[in-house]
Amino acid sequence: MRRTVFNEDHEAFRATVRAFVEAEVVPVYDDWYAAGQVPRDFYYKLAELGVFGIRVPEEYGGAGIDSHKFEAVMYEETARAGVTFGGSGVHVLLGLPYIEMLATEEQKKRYLPKFVSGEEMWALAMTEPGTGSDLAGMKTTAKRSADGTHYVLNGAKTFITGGVHADRVIVCARTSAPREDDRRFGISLFAVDTTSAGYSVGRKLDKLGLKVSDTAELAFTDVKVPAEDLLGEENKGFSYLGRNLPSERWGIAFGAYAQAKAAVRFAQRYVQERTVFGKTVASFQNTKFELAACQAEVDAAEAVADRALEALDAGELTAAEAASAKLFCTEVAHRVIDRCLQLHGGYGFMNEYPIARLYADNRVNRIYGGTSEVMKSIIAKSMGL
Repeated sequence: MRRTVFNEDHEAFRATVRAFVEAEVVPVYDDWYAAGQVPRDFYYKLAELGVFGIRVPEEYGGAGIDSHKFEAVMYEETARAGVTFGGSGVHVLLGLPYIEMLATEEQKKRYLPKFVSGEEMWALAMTEPGTGSDLAGMKTTAKRSADGTHYVLNGAKTFITGGVHADRVIVCARTSAPREDDRRFGISLFAVDTTSAGYSVGRKLDKLGLKVSDTAELAFTDVKVPAEDLLGEENKGFSYLGRNLPSERWGIAFGAYAQAKAAVRFAQRYVQERTVFGKTVASFQNTKFELAACQAEVDAAEAVADRALEALDAGELTAAEAASAKLFCTEVAHRVIDRCLQLHGGYGFMNEYPIARLYADNRVNRIYGGTSEVMKSIIAKSMGL
């Protein structure tokens, strides 16, 4: 079936990204993997490539293209090469929407040029130790000063992707106590400068997968946040978070589909080269059937991911539709990558093979951005159940 989601501009961008990955990333990726993060200077290379400014309006230094399709190409090309770009995905997928939606004109003039240039990398800090998906239960507080010039931030966050390299972090904190009839009331968002006194990066977390992504614990001890770095209105932060969840979940869904597609590519190449009992592994009927079944699942996931992408670009992707896409694509990727690893035999368990890293990287897709169980609850609610 002919795929219609991308045009000539997207394919030209794909060629540029593929050449960039092959020249700038693949030769050094093992070093990044061992270090557990990309070099900070790499983000300047991504900025020079233009990837941070695609959706940023031209008056702030971007290209002004109101579409996520170039991001989708990035997902496909990084997965195809078996690499990741560290926390840069969070910078664009999670950081930019909040600036677009909530920032004043003055804030956009301060934030966006540095966002585009890579001078300021952004991250999002929602999750706290012990709260998990229960964002309304957060304990981090931001108390307004008596003269109203700043807030005093205290608390801690965990599982913060891009948290080590981040220059600004959108921190969710309580500015008011929750109401008896509304636990979600009282949360506000702040664009916190990571060089502020009292701001500290704790452990860089040792994860099962996504080894090249710098994920950290953050702590705030009497951090003074200027009032002009409040994003949106006080106490309405939870509703802001909800508005951006569909785009976040689309990103996870599309990334998972791209990983599944890459897994089939890795497995097909391996079984055509690997010989056992005097024959290639690809010549066995079981291999053919397994890969055929995986390809069918990838085809279905591609259709779902593409449809969600079109809806997102049109501003029509609902919370339930995003949850459905995330649930389906991440579950497909889980099954496909597992079967493709099996076709590698013992070598599939070795980290020097991209399928092993892909297997570990993929596992978090069914957890972050809302667990599969939360996705099912959202879908069920939309069905009136």
